[in-house]
Amino acid sequence: MSDEKYINAAQQRALRTLLMLAEHDLDGLAPGEIARHLKTLPSNTTRDLANLRLAGLAESLGNGRWRISPRLAELAIVLHRNLENARKRLEDTRRRYARD
Repeated sequence: MSDEKYINAAQQRALRTLLMLAEHDLDGLAPGEIARHLKTLPSNTTRDLANLRLAGLAESLGNGRWRISPRLAELAIVLHRNLENARKRLEDTRRRYARD
């Protein structure tokens, strides 16, 4: 089964927008900069940013520029914590089965 039938151009563009914002997290990016880089219409970028904001993944800086929201950092912290907990569980299991 090919994944091609599941690809949606608008969703892919929004994801590329999110990745761009992540690379410019301090100063953010203006929608026009994003649109030019992604070779899309400014209206598409405005829509993508609004959807990312509604999802809690992007925020306006109030000066016409946008950046990723703290929510992504929070998700990264949760992932790191979960991986650390899994590592500890594996280590505990390894110790139980290890011969001394």
